[in-house]
Parts: sequence; structure tokens; C-alpha cells
Amino acid sequence: MNRFSRLCSAANAAVVVFAAFFAFLAAPARAADDAEAKSQVCSACHGQNGAPGGPAIPIIWGQQQNYLFKELHDYHSGDRKNPIMAPLVESVALDDLRALAAYFAAKTWPARQTADAPAAPPEAIAGKIAMCKACHGPNFEGGAPAPRLAGLSVDYLAASMRSFADGERTNNGDMPKFMNVLSDGDREAIAKYLAGL
Repeated sequence: MNRFSRLCSAANAAVVVFAAFFAFLAAPARAADDAEAKSQVCSACHGQNGAPGGPAIPIIWGQQQNYLFKELHDYHSGDRKNPIMAPLVESVALDDLRALAAYFAAKTWPARQTADAPAAPPEAIAGKIAMCKACHGPNFEGGAPAPRLAGLSVDYLAASMRSFADGERTNNGDMPKFMNVLSDGDREAIAKYLAGL
């Protein structure tokens, strides 16, 4: 092999290495672009800027990633029923659902025009709402085991609590027990308090 051929081989090898390196660097960007493209269908209901299209639709921008993936997984598997969500995700690969959860969790929780947040829950529900902090955090902004509740709509919060209490929603082992001990009035008062945060 002459010197020119060796140089060409070395140059080709370098091109291959650099191409692989740049492909590796570009992979997260392509994955993010892919998640963004797939998220467009979500925006029809959950909002282009994170503000949902209706009061019964939850905010998913800035929601806890673990929670988002769990719910998408449960719609996918049939553990959580919903006539809109289940058909949308049942044929989507779990890796794609995980990427969507990460995409939305990385967004900023949408700012809302609201009155000042309540300083404390009404006395009638103060003790009852305290039990929620164990999983949902001291400011109800969620954590690894549970979603953010602060700032979700009254309609969504009340409907979710009612569906747990009625046994309609069963994809969480603890929530039905907690919701069953609360009256309709308690759940409504808790929903109003959390929505105002």
C-alpha cells in the first residue's frame, strides 16, 4: 500500500469516526425533535402553551415525569380508562411514551392569572388535606411518587377525586381509600384550595 492509499484510508477512518461522533451528539436533538413532533397531538387538548383547552383537562407542562409516564403507561395497558387518551396511546411504544413524559416534564408550569394563593386551607379541611402532603409535597408541587396538584383546575381535581372515591379510577392503590373517607363537600373544598395555589 503506497503512502497516498494509507492517507486516504486514514482520512476515511477519521471521517467515519467524526460522522459517528456527530451522529451521537445529534441523537438527543433528534430525539427531542421527535418528541416535540409527537407532542403536537397532545397540544390539541392540553394546549400549545401548556394551558389546557378546557377546565376538565389537566395541565401536563411541568408535571412530574414519573407521574406522566405512569399515566401514559396505564392508558396504554388499559389500567386506566379514558375514551380519548386510551386510543391515542395504546399503539405507541413505551419508549416513545417515556420520551413524551420527559418532554412535557421539562416544560415550565404555565403561569396563570389568579387571585393571591390562599394562606392556609379552610379549617374544616386542614387536617384532611395535611395527609396529601406526604406524597404530593409540602407545597403540593408533587414528587417522585405523585403528581403536582397545586394550580390544577377545580373541575379536574374534583373529577379525579370523585373517580377515585367512586371506584371508577383504579390505577392507584392508595387514592380510593383516601377519597372514600372524604365527603363530597370535603373533596370540593380541597379541589378549590389546591386550584388556588
